[in-house]
Amino acid sequence: MLFYRVLISLFAAVVLAKSQGRAERRARLGRDLPDLGDTVWLHGASNGELASARPLLARLIAARPDLHWRITANTATGVEMARGWDLPRTHVALAPVDLARVSARAMKAGPVVAHVALESELWPHRFRLCPGPVILLGARMSEKTARGWGKVPGLARRVFGAVSFATAQDAGSLSRLGDLGLPTSSQGPVVDLKALYTPQDLHPDSALRAAFPRGKTWLAASTHEGEEEIVLEAHLKALQAAPDLKLILAPRHPRRADAIEAMIAAKGLTCARRTREDAPDAQVYLTDTMGEMPLWYALAGRVFVAGSLTDRGGHTPYEPAHFGAAILHGPDVRNFKAAYGRLKDAQAARGVADAASLADALTALTSAEAQETLGAAGQAALAQETDLEALISRLLDALPQRQA
Repeated sequence: MLFYRVLISLFAAVVLAKSQGRAERRARLGRDLPDLGDTVWLHGASNGELASARPLLARLIAARPDLHWRITANTATGVEMARGWDLPRTHVALAPVDLARVSARAMKAGPVVAHVALESELWPHRFRLCPGPVILLGARMSEKTARGWGKVPGLARRVFGAVSFATAQDAGSLSRLGDLGLPTSSQGPVVDLKALYTPQDLHPDSALRAAFPRGKTWLAASTHEGEEEIVLEAHLKALQAAPDLKLILAPRHPRRADAIEAMIAAKGLTCARRTREDAPDAQVYLTDTMGEMPLWYALAGRVFVAGSLTDRGGHTPYEPAHFGAAILHGPDVRNFKAAYGRLKDAQAARGVADAASLADALTALTSAEAQETLGAAGQAALAQETDLEALISRLLDALPQRQA
């Protein structure tokens, strides 16, 4: 553990130095956590991870009225989103850093009786110091990450040996977790939490629907720096074939909106911004908000899933598939390798590599019928196969039993 203590101390110093204000710094140190009674601590990295677990969380809360739930995220946007759920018996906070003393303090507050970690959130002190069961849901363990853990086999055995129940998002991840020390008795089914996606109850109003006919609208979802340039070039090229084409541009980090707006203007395109409440009548609608993605998926017949043209592994295809949108993506989809593999096998998505190929894909899907056909194929390829009731039953069995 010495190696980890050194690394986490350096990491914690950086996080605390970047904390904005006293309240955030105290949250990172596990301060000000309320005493609620027996508490399950559920942690996800940010919006995507927490949103994917929401259907399970709602069912577990309803099934165990004796428990309270602490929901934490590494990001302020994740915290804001989870607070908007307004679920009963929950407290939402920024995640404390995983220093031993801080994690021990966070476990005592509540008090915590179980810890649920989502996907890749593997924090050794939390796992080891939790006084009750540790549950790992939708775990993602790439070959590269597994090699890193393999260099510290003692730490890996102590961390993964502490897990009482785990599901993984693909068979390879589950196998690698077993090799690193996850007990066979703790290994559950392969479940990609993102496949459980249930959108928030948001619906476009009449003005948005009038401004964005689905067959003439495409969405660039969760773009990163370096991708907006490609998206805008593709839009310019596609406009030559379809002058009435509309683009909804949703950056992953809305704080970059000013720079993106300047980029749009430099391309000679008109821009409207969501936060300014501009009329949605421009060639590019810049949605610089958080928590409204269901609106944009509902309006777009074609969706480019970003994070896939840069070295970020790609974002979830399950969300656009839920809405029946035709899915376009770049070559880097390692974060959802199994899901994109199913799309590829079913010829249910279109891969692109640059602005020219993205424009070609948009143009090939000009007709609403072509969009609907590809969207339906995507829905079928990513249809949920998990026995949700059986999974919930196993999760309830893994939680501490109700006190008599």
